[in-house]
Amino acid sequence: MSNLKNIFRYIGRTAKFIDYPLLITYVILCLFGLIMVYSASMVAATKGTLTGGLEVSGTYFYNRQLIYVIMSFIVVFFIAFMLNIKILQQAKTQKWIMIIIFVLLFLTLIVGKNINGSKSWINLGFMNLQASELLKIAFILYISYVISRKLPQVREKIKVIAAPLVLIVVCLFLVLLQGDIGQTLLIMIIIVSMFIFAGIGVQKIVKGPVLLIVGSFVGIALLFVASGMMPHYLKARFSTLMNPFSSEAGTGYHLTNSLMAIGNGGLFGRGLGNGIMKLGYLPEAHTDFIFAVICEELGLVGGLFVICLLFFIVYRAFVLATKTPSYFYKLICVGVASYIGSQTFVNLGGISATIPLTGVPLPFISFGGSSMLSLSIAMGLLLLVAKQIKMDEKRSQKAKKQKIGLTR
Repeated sequence: MSNLKNIFRYIGRTAKFIDYPLLITYVILCLFGLIMVYSASMVAATKGTLTGGLEVSGTYFYNRQLIYVIMSFIVVFFIAFMLNIKILQQAKTQKWIMIIIFVLLFLTLIVGKNINGSKSWINLGFMNLQASELLKIAFILYISYVISRKLPQVREKIKVIAAPLVLIVVCLFLVLLQGDIGQTLLIMIIIVSMFIFAGIGVQKIVKGPVLLIVGSFVGIALLFVASGMMPHYLKARFSTLMNPFSSEAGTGYHLTNSLMAIGNGGLFGRGLGNGIMKLGYLPEAHTDFIFAVICEELGLVGGLFVICLLFFIVYRAFVLATKTPSYFYKLICVGVASYIGSQTFVNLGGISATIPLTGVPLPFISFGGSSMLSLSIAMGLLLLVAKQIKMDEKRSQKAKKQKIGLTR
């Protein structure tokens, strides 16, 4: 009983340091996404087009997403309000996180479920777990821990973290073997962003072990192309990027319907729930193409609303990174910002024919348990770091006042 009281006292003492604008933005995005998942899936669910012909309730995907959102809220609350950040700075914690992730990635290759050409999911019954989503969180924590401990030596000699780099390469290779090229590229963006922000720089990144990493991936890619082993869906996405309307009924089907949905919305949209393209014309309307549904039903205004909220989180993360001398905190902020920012860009770029489609969900909006949990853990970490930065600032100010008082 006393332990429970101590927990509540700790929450009460530290709650005032929570970055509530960030927390409120996160909650709004999740609730808005819940509404849009229902709107995008309610008709298709009753017709069985999203469940392999099995007709289900119109609230089927909404109910599942609601469970994921509730689980995510609990995770964020625990991390932001109750977790001690010092636990994440321990070598033992980092070791076990990477061991668990490695095992999950390996299990995915053995018992994984193949969806849309990628063997990236482990069926847990109540949800499909995508280990590559959790790998993003593991890498954000692991790279932050490794680099912060090895500074400033790593800026001069990247080989001082050669062993961690080998582990990173092996994990990336396991994701690539799953056939999930989109996730592999997103994870690499996160890694490179954190390295550059740490001051290692491009000129250091392309040397030594990392040159071997890049060379290996380029070599594998060229081998796939030369041997004709590149997946057919990737060939189709590249071939239809420039002019998707040239093959509306074929390889350009996804993009043409997405672009029409976006164009149909105009400034204010057709109204929530009144979209037409989701009625069997727009594939995966509740996941990869949910932004097209938003634009059709809520128009440009609705689309900009989502983009602005996501941009605020990314912007706020970079601002927090400049407010602390701790590189562990800095790199977590940058990792979360690059995670959310790059995933948003890739999703919006794909459905608008700016870049090839990769099947990446829109953060906090698209249907999916693994993505929602991974992104929520990232937000929990960002809120935890923001809280710790404010607490450190207060201690610093208090120490300065005491020092001034002693000198008088």
